[in-house]
Amino acid sequence: MLRLTGSEWKVMEVLWPSQGLPLGAVVDALAPETGWSRTTVHTYLTRMTAKGLVLAGTESPRRYRAAVTREACADSQRRELVERVYRGSASRLVAAFVKDGSLSPAERDDLRRLLDEMEV
Repeated sequence: MLRLTGSEWKVMEVLWPSQGLPLGAVVDALAPETGWSRTTVHTYLTRMTAKGLVLAGTESPRRYRAAVTREACADSQRRELVERVYRGSASRLVAAFVKDGSLSPAERDDLRRLLDEMEV
């Protein structure tokens, strides 16, 4: 199971759309939202490399890129949420969004269309 902290998600959001970035570019991309120092970002990248989330190149300057896809991380975290919070029931998760008004009318229409398309 891929488990990312909130901070790791922020780093990955910078890496996913890129083909690899040097440390300075990652720091610059994260700075407006996080204000993290170069040392902090380097520490995250080092730890995430050890966890298998990030690949660190051997060239100079070293370039960092995502080792896992956004989709794989989202799928893993979604499955964990459904298991942990909704006792394995995806329908309970969807019902929670519908009941609390989190879905916009357009999102409800999209959900209806998706469910209709799945009918056999």
